[in-house]
Amino acid sequence: MASLTTCYHCGLPVPAGSRFQAHVLGESREMCCPGCQAVAEAIVAGGLEGYYRHRSENAANPEALPQTLGEELALYDRADVQQPFVQHEGELASTCLLIEGVSCAACGWLIEKHLRSLDGVAEATLNLSNHRLHVRWKDSQVSLSTLLEALRRIGYAAHPYQPDRAAEQLARENRRALRQLGVAGLLWFQVMMATMATWPEFNLDLSAGMDKLLRWVSLILTTPIVFYSSVDFFKGAWRDLRTHHLTMDVSVSLAIGGAYAAGIWSTLTGQGELYFDAAGMFALFLLAGRFLERRARERTAAATAQLVNLLPPSCLRLDDEGRSERILLRELGVGDRVLVPPGNLLPADGRIIAGQSSVDESLLTGEYLPHPCAPGDAVTAGTLNVEGPLTIEVQALGDDTRLSAIVRLLERAQADKPRLAELADRVAQWFLLAVLGVATLVGLIWWQIDAERAFWVVLALLVATCPCALSLATPTALTAATGNLHRLGLLLTRGHVLEGLNGIDTVVFDKTGTLTEGRLTLREVHPLRELDGNACLALAAALENRSEHPIARAFGRAPQAAERVDSTPGKGLEGLVQGRDLRIGQPAFVATLYGQPAPPIPGEQGQWLLLGDRQGALAWLVLDDRLREDAPTLLDACRARGWRTLLLSGDSSPMVAEVARQLGIDDARGGLTPDAKLDVLRQLHTEGHRVLMLGDGVNDVPVLAGADISVAMGSATDLAKTSADAVLLSNRLETLVQAFALARRTRRIIIENLAWAGLYNGLVLPFAALGWITPLWAAIGMSLSSLLVVLNALRLTRGA
Repeated sequence: MASLTTCYHCGLPVPAGSRFQAHVLGESREMCCPGCQAVAEAIVAGGLEGYYRHRSENAANPEALPQTLGEELALYDRADVQQPFVQHEGELASTCLLIEGVSCAACGWLIEKHLRSLDGVAEATLNLSNHRLHVRWKDSQVSLSTLLEALRRIGYAAHPYQPDRAAEQLARENRRALRQLGVAGLLWFQVMMATMATWPEFNLDLSAGMDKLLRWVSLILTTPIVFYSSVDFFKGAWRDLRTHHLTMDVSVSLAIGGAYAAGIWSTLTGQGELYFDAAGMFALFLLAGRFLERRARERTAAATAQLVNLLPPSCLRLDDEGRSERILLRELGVGDRVLVPPGNLLPADGRIIAGQSSVDESLLTGEYLPHPCAPGDAVTAGTLNVEGPLTIEVQALGDDTRLSAIVRLLERAQADKPRLAELADRVAQWFLLAVLGVATLVGLIWWQIDAERAFWVVLALLVATCPCALSLATPTALTAATGNLHRLGLLLTRGHVLEGLNGIDTVVFDKTGTLTEGRLTLREVHPLRELDGNACLALAAALENRSEHPIARAFGRAPQAAERVDSTPGKGLEGLVQGRDLRIGQPAFVATLYGQPAPPIPGEQGQWLLLGDRQGALAWLVLDDRLREDAPTLLDACRARGWRTLLLSGDSSPMVAEVARQLGIDDARGGLTPDAKLDVLRQLHTEGHRVLMLGDGVNDVPVLAGADISVAMGSATDLAKTSADAVLLSNRLETLVQAFALARRTRRIIIENLAWAGLYNGLVLPFAALGWITPLWAAIGMSLSSLLVVLNALRLTRGA
């Protein structure tokens, strides 16, 4: 077959025989579908074709974006619908929209320029980092639905932005932490200058009045650091003491509180050195470390919260006389009847009472082929009606739906820690207990030797031996490594993954959607009569042109659709193309059209479809699910580490053995149920193996949950993601290869950090006890020790 050109707008292949074109930048450009053609023409007509000159990435295919009906857009003009997300200031309305299809900075330029050119739009600003568009417009002059339709015409889908409450709470806490850090940093520099002026080493010969003034200035400037910036340390210490649990907060609070109290005493009496600068430095370094860790947690939570909203915003409700009315989803009730046209998502759990179709349940099964359904069958909210109209009786809504139950699983706490982190916490707690005991003993001894120095020696001891570096050693390394993996496209949802990867010796793979792409592509056409391959492909594409079935996507878009098409769920399509009655689909279904047995299938691999007319079979078309390009790289990395590899698939076709042969997998087993996969995993555990599982469907969930380390593909079902320890958001298998290397580096750096923190605290303790270290130098040493641990951990951010 001839090689295909790519679409000038979206970059997808242009099917053979396609005649979709648009005149862009002075040339006629090939387009893959009428959607790309319409978008390109709209951009050119708006005088915005400079977008194509400046873009750095291809645009999204408009037909791949969520389709929105005009009557659904009109719902957004209702005042009650706008109330949660539209604000009014005088004659101007403003809102925030979430934009789909943004691929590069040129998209932002195009969206802003196009909207600003509309009458009544006062402002349009797109944030490229989160794809949120802030719009202000005169709602008396232009409606919100008009703005949404204008975005649709240039290839972007827009939805009202509905902030996630948990993400918003994290963002508020992050802003508060940033303010605390800013206050501590700004005031500490001022405190340093004021206190340094009172040091005898500077010999400034201050007058008594100036010395007293600088002491009071230092006290005033330090007070917000202690009671605002450091308040969380004191709250944590009080909480831990009430539960009889010693943590770093107790030591930090004692050090900051002690330095602040000593400074107050020095200010009031005019005697001794000020230690406000030590308290400020202490707070600043600790707040900086915690802020970096908080930011990493926020990014992880945000990535976890970025779930596709699988429920449609509106639906067609039927009244008693069978008339349909488009309503908002929140207006739907249990017992209502809903009409779901082909290509639409099901709005609620229910039962089919009329119609036949196929339903795409990849949400639940991970399989890309839909299954036929008929009256009486149960259907699930968020699944896709593929072929024919369905009338559904609503049985569950909102939080009671199966989809909501799946999504709730994603809200679990991510509080578990690797064993190394738990060990560090226990060591830090016992170390702190020992330090407090030593500090008490040292204080009593110094009280007998020199009562005036006793307090300062104990304060220096507490500050110098604070186990901050020990407590930061593991979380900072894990945070840095987790952030690096997230940038690469691997989201960790369990704390033990990075440590656990170092103990793996066996890897279990699923096939469909994991090692393969999970979507059918046309591999070959085998003509059986007078027509050549391209002619047969054009006829098949014309039949499949209007179908939403995943098989239809393998044929691309034909320049001319069939005059009529009838779908028989689970069997195939029948239609009239160029005056010729055609069928495509299962061999037996096609053969009944011409009344003879179907010809033998030419091969075993792939999914074979027969194309025929009333005179006989025209051609065999074979579809296949291609291997991911980076699958061999992942298998090579596993073999290089000496790991055993297994392929466990629910697919009973010869493709399982073929995939295993191509990738060199040791053991391949097909036709397995979820229970059978779990039995294999249990056998591996019985033999003492530590197993990594990579899968994407509900049939993989038991094994994902039972494996030592489990990774779900980013395209996996939500239930699979909730059962996995990590989610491969990028769907790039080579990211796992980088994760293997990063896991080893992370373990090495954690050990380095723990060794350094333990060595520092062990060495500084006797010097502080002997009174050779002042509280100021103790604070500097502790801060530098913590900073060294953080900087060492940040090495993990430089590639995997």
